[in-house]
Amino acid sequence: MSSENLDRAVGNKRIQRLNFRIGAFGAAVPLLFFVIWAITISVLQLSSEVGLVMGAVLGLGLGLFFCKSKWADYAQGLFDGLAQPIGVIAMVAWFYAGMFAQILQVGGLVEGLVWVGAITGLTGGLFVALTFLLASTFSTAVGTGYGTTVAFCTLMYPAGVAVGADPVMMFAAILAGAVFGDNLAPVSDTTIVSAATQDADVPGVVRSRFKYSIAAAIPTLILFAIFGGSENASQNQSAISDMMNQTNPSGLLMLIPFALVLFLALKGHHLITSLSWGILLAVLMIPLLNLGTFGGIIRFNPDSDAIVEGALIDGVSGYMNMAILILLIVASAHLLKLGGTMEVITRTLVKWIKNSVRRAELAIWSIVALLNSAITINTAAEIAAAPFVKEIGEKYKIHSYRRANMLDAVTSALGYIFPWGAPVLLGWSTIKMMKETYEWLPVVDPTSVFPFVFQGWLLVIVMLIAAITGWGLRYQGENGEELKERPKD
Repeated sequence: MSSENLDRAVGNKRIQRLNFRIGAFGAAVPLLFFVIWAITISVLQLSSEVGLVMGAVLGLGLGLFFCKSKWADYAQGLFDGLAQPIGVIAMVAWFYAGMFAQILQVGGLVEGLVWVGAITGLTGGLFVALTFLLASTFSTAVGTGYGTTVAFCTLMYPAGVAVGADPVMMFAAILAGAVFGDNLAPVSDTTIVSAATQDADVPGVVRSRFKYSIAAAIPTLILFAIFGGSENASQNQSAISDMMNQTNPSGLLMLIPFALVLFLALKGHHLITSLSWGILLAVLMIPLLNLGTFGGIIRFNPDSDAIVEGALIDGVSGYMNMAILILLIVASAHLLKLGGTMEVITRTLVKWIKNSVRRAELAIWSIVALLNSAITINTAAEIAAAPFVKEIGEKYKIHSYRRANMLDAVTSALGYIFPWGAPVLLGWSTIKMMKETYEWLPVVDPTSVFPFVFQGWLLVIVMLIAAITGWGLRYQGENGEELKERPKD
């Protein structure tokens, strides 16, 4: 097909406005359908990334019937939304972060951290506190709270129960550690999305949010140390020996590539550049230091449907569904803008906010909390909330770092708290599988753990206090600089 015919087929003009039935809120139908769909499949315990993608596709299809403008214009507006840089930037960053996370696991980082836990000789609440620290370190290194939950529920949870840790507190400590890293890691999907959607750089965002993360982490550590012990210690020596056989201190060498990525990112290098150097160093270290095989990184298997396998492939394929989902939700949010929905919602909120930046930040906090309570996959909820955060924040000249922090902290926190949340259910199912290996292992119900994910609850409270008091608030200057005083309009 010639370029002229292609232009004619897909349209070569950007749509500026669309008219919908039932007014501006007709444009919200795709996103509202997606949210309702997400809540429904969550309640039915059928939530999955593919299921969420289908909900987004059906919502966009339904929106077509509410559009009064030409359907061709609706389609072009949809394609305009799909082509926005925000979604593409997040996708590519995810792929690189996913590869990096998988390679660190091939190198045995989690086994190395478990070794640290095993040799300390700590028991009860102190072991729970150590688990929180190690899970925080691991999740910050690999940028995946879900991966942290699975890895630590597989290895650290049985070890903790065996040495006198309270099972509920052990599970809570793992989820709390996942919250810490998901919120703070430069390579975390939520960090990347929060920065990209608010037009902020990742290194600046990470530097600015450390104070919020640590303000929640210190009391979390103390609470786990005090209340993490159990009177009914298993002390199953055979099980402890089995788990010790799975530990390996050499895996701690994988902290070197992580430190390199962190150093480069915080020095101002682009995230893709930082991750590329980290991936390269890890790929060289694994075979040279006998931490794993090169086949674990990438291999060709003609007998497999995928043909190409290994950590690099897993890192990319693990984010394929989320990559599709982010494009679809970004497109749905673009329809809100074209249909005037965003303008109506912002105008309504502004009437309540008036000229109060405090109310503006409370509105942002509330929107993010509401969407994360409904949508079980935190990144999807963050993407849905991002346009509202940006619209309100820019109107009141709130700095992009601050907006990204409000968006990410509440998202990372609530995603690991609610019993219907994907990571909580993922950890629960992992523990159930581990019971097949250790018959004595207690299975913690998701409804039992959610009050004790201290890092999550405290981070939500910290951001609420920050919104009310203005702690850490900075305004956006003309050249993107941080200002303590709000610039005049």
